[in-house]
Amino acid sequence: MKYPEVRNYRDGSFVAGDLPFIDVYNPSDGSIISRVPMSTRDDVDAAVSSAERAFPGWSRTPIKERVQVFYKYKALLEKHIDELAALVSEENGKVASEARAEVLKAAELSEYACSLPQIAPGEVLEVSRGVECRIERYPVGVVAAITPFNFPNMVPNWSIPNALALGNCMILKPSELVPLSAGRIAELLREAGLPDGVFQVVHGGRETVEALCDHSGIAAISFVGSTQIAKVVYRRATANLKRVLALGGAKNHLIVMPDADVEMASSNIIASMSGCAGQRCMAASVMVAVSKVDHIIERMIAHARSIVPGRDIGPVISRAAKERIERYITEAEDAGATVVVDGRGVVVPGKENGYFIGPTIIDHVTPDMRIAQDEVFGPVLAIVRTKTVDEAIAVENRSPYGNAASVFTESGGVARHVMDRANAGMVGVNVGVPVPREPFSFGGWNESKFGVGDITGRGSIEFWTQSKKMTTKWNREAGTNWMS
Repeated sequence: MKYPEVRNYRDGSFVAGDLPFIDVYNPSDGSIISRVPMSTRDDVDAAVSSAERAFPGWSRTPIKERVQVFYKYKALLEKHIDELAALVSEENGKVASEARAEVLKAAELSEYACSLPQIAPGEVLEVSRGVECRIERYPVGVVAAITPFNFPNMVPNWSIPNALALGNCMILKPSELVPLSAGRIAELLREAGLPDGVFQVVHGGRETVEALCDHSGIAAISFVGSTQIAKVVYRRATANLKRVLALGGAKNHLIVMPDADVEMASSNIIASMSGCAGQRCMAASVMVAVSKVDHIIERMIAHARSIVPGRDIGPVISRAAKERIERYITEAEDAGATVVVDGRGVVVPGKENGYFIGPTIIDHVTPDMRIAQDEVFGPVLAIVRTKTVDEAIAVENRSPYGNAASVFTESGGVARHVMDRANAGMVGVNVGVPVPREPFSFGGWNESKFGVGDITGRGSIEFWTQSKKMTTKWNREAGTNWMS
């Protein structure tokens, strides 16, 4: 194996244990690069105990001192970007440019945490003569983040900087498919000056997640993954009286009008569909073609055919994922759709055992087909055709998901019409991936998110803190009133 066996991280050190292991694969060539432990409830309990010991000291540290760790952490992410990006590429399969972009986004998230002393201060007001009310924010305690395989570095940093800067202690449970980046995150946080016990990493699968949901010492959980598992985590953890923010899957619709700029629309749509091999919850999944847009589709086809697997697009995460995605394509074809760009059967020279799928465009899809309804999570774009923009909006509105939607048009009126009526939490105009940048928060609607608030930006502050309301009266002349 290229890397040593992965270890849990507790009290500032990597700890060994007598645990079963599973193999970790490089999806680009199918090779085994490491092994990851399947932790038990005892391991979760040990991590929680460590965090509970660290919490009093960390939570009482002034926030301006806590964020000094994240100034240094951001600098370390940037200093080690080549190494961190290479690690992402190895365990996830991303091409180098995508992996670097992921680490840069993690640095941006850390930068936002550094601004929290200015963004999340308390409030104070003299509410009547001699009587003052104030609100101060306190951390909720020991918290957990359960993260997916598609962004091994960025998604953990959706939760880590803000949760810790706001005074919580955190346990990270990364996907067992991509456990390597989590170890480096722990090392860099320690190097940045984070006290031992404030951040832990517990690896594992279903048993580990269930233990986190059940543990009485954990006050809050953030989760990112499929809608199916998001519902399970949300129900189980809230049943144990935790606050939970669980982000699920997506089926993002891009509405394309005939007046859209051909080059901007076609290039953005294909980049959105194929970037990160389509393994992101913001990927273009369904294009709703309104009226006569064949000239745009022709240019999209040209862009898609110019993408070279292994150079411009990485593999999907596993052989099982590759086979599942190819079944969706075949099923759509059998149902009467037209595969105009076919990514099935791709073989990359020198990486014949990799899990590659080329960009795929399927035209004349109907809304009732599974390819138009399910989250495929691969570089596949389904084209549904409508006559009017309102028909297109109706197609988007029928999706149970609500993560993102975009419209491509040169008309401000049409753009506003779609933005107002799209049933999604993040909406774009002439943008293939409408991800808000900090300080604007990330979060969808409907079956793309369970819980209140958002996972990043200002929306995360309420989730990771609890407010204490204080009323004081010192002046005798304030007299007696209803507050006495």
